[in-house]
Amino acid sequence: MDEPRIASERLLLRPLCAEDAAQVARLAGDFRIAEVTRSIPHPYPPELAQRWIEQCARDWAAGSATCFAIVERAGGELIGSIALKDIARGEAEVGYWLGVPYWRRGYASEACNALVEFAFAHLQLRRLYASHLTRNPQSGRVLRKAGFRHLGAGHSECGCRGELEPVELYERVNGQ
Repeated sequence: MDEPRIASERLLLRPLCAEDAAQVARLAGDFRIAEVTRSIPHPYPPELAQRWIEQCARDWAAGSATCFAIVERAGGELIGSIALKDIARGEAEVGYWLGVPYWRRGYASEACNALVEFAFAHLQLRRLYASHLTRNPQSGRVLRKAGFRHLGAGHSECGCRGELEPVELYERVNGQ
């Protein structure tokens, strides 16, 4: 099955391609992105973006993940990425990031809502889960707007710091 495309009012979620590597490296390479995510290292070299995009395609083919470029429909600009990771037993983890120039425009919420609808309606998943660093409450607002409920706190290693940090845990069950 070909990787799907998901359209929302202002955004297109589409498969990543090799041509996206430079923009991914530029946006994800901003320390402010690595600082608020668990898995994006800093520095983020261009070859890492290319390897990541190739891994996304392998993960889709294996059925273990689906990763989308978040693109502005109006101008076609790649502004970030959103994914369903660790797809197994009817569940998946939601993860996302947006380039700093696109923060505070409602894009993350719009992309997350579109992804949740896709996960439940097309992939027939029964449960989604997500987490965010406690010091990044904006990400929690995105998840709550997408219908996730807060489960409590935990700890996870931050990609750029390599330290164990407090995280907030969320879930959304299909039908709720």
